[in-house]
Amino acid sequence: MPASTTDHTCMSRALQLATRGLFTTDPNPRVGCVILRDGKVVGEGFHVRAGEPHAEVHALRAAGELARGATVYVTLEPCSHHGRTGPCADALVAAQPARVVVAMQDPNPRVSGNGIARLRAAGIDVDVGLLEAEARALNPGFISRMAHGTPYVRVKLAMSLDGRTAMANGDSKWITGPAAREDVQRLRARSAAVLTGIGTALADNPALTVRPEDWQHDTYDHEWVRQPLRILLDRDLRATADMALFSGGGEVLVVAEDRVLASPAGGRRAEPLRERGAEVIGLPAHVAGELPGVAAGIDLPALLAELALREVNELLVEAGATLAGAFVQAGLADELVIYAAPALLGSTARPLLNLPIAGMDGKIPLIIRDVRMVGADIRMTALIRHAL
Repeated sequence: MPASTTDHTCMSRALQLATRGLFTTDPNPRVGCVILRDGKVVGEGFHVRAGEPHAEVHALRAAGELARGATVYVTLEPCSHHGRTGPCADALVAAQPARVVVAMQDPNPRVSGNGIARLRAAGIDVDVGLLEAEARALNPGFISRMAHGTPYVRVKLAMSLDGRTAMANGDSKWITGPAAREDVQRLRARSAAVLTGIGTALADNPALTVRPEDWQHDTYDHEWVRQPLRILLDRDLRATADMALFSGGGEVLVVAEDRVLASPAGGRRAEPLRERGAEVIGLPAHVAGELPGVAAGIDLPALLAELALREVNELLVEAGATLAGAFVQAGLADELVIYAAPALLGSTARPLLNLPIAGMDGKIPLIIRDVRMVGADIRMTALIRHAL
């Protein structure tokens, strides 16, 4: 049936509830649910963590017997398979609502369409597609991993207004202000993994941790926020065990070239990192020219495939111009988040990205999705057109 104003209001509320799981649901999607009976909301819920009840279960528990004959609004198709929890489609069938409104079909091949079919087979009216774009925007990583077998790759960059990221000597602290740096903390928190390269690690010694206790004016329960997997691309294993990356808590993955790691010298260099709790793995390297315009290094498509197998939904790249540029040049970046400070660093300072584009026909088109002030800085979010 056509969506009513009430339908839009309730689905908007379900989407709002789903955002409360923004930092916590990985590897599961963020989902919200609202149950309406006789014009009154009788149950609400959202998915908090993998292994815990899904949004529909929380809402059904709140509604109790009032769910019978009600309308259920859920931002993602109810699951129909047994995973860490039972099928939500079965829970809804048992509750016997009259109607279920679903924002989007589940991209998971194990589920896609099956949950909806199960509800319809039980005589429940099901409408699909209300506020679908908003629902998809909540879970770009889950959708990418299920549909393409790769995480959603978000590249974070900080620059001056003249597009420079550091002085010629490498000095870059701090281009942006404290509000922008706090905003980056939220980008890390919503990401399943944060990645940097050995060049940045040696120059800046970042911890790449999430510190929610430093967030201002935030309504999220800080105990829910977990540390993302922190990834260091270190082809030749130049990292040292005293780096901040190995002392911030959470899991650390060091990725070396497989041939380097298999050598006696590579094995010796890896051992101190493992003693600090890091996992060290080897992946093949691509050769210069194998990916157009990308210098020799770890095979990035192989890396993304590995991360998808580890159930990484969203990957945040916080790297220098070379590695960040490699993701963009290879067509592997989906989104750029650029913080621009109200300052000029001059023509001798370092560029935003190393992108060897020879002519206008090689330009990379972007779609600006959002522009806003973050403190004194401008934050621009741009989608790379090939990723749409």
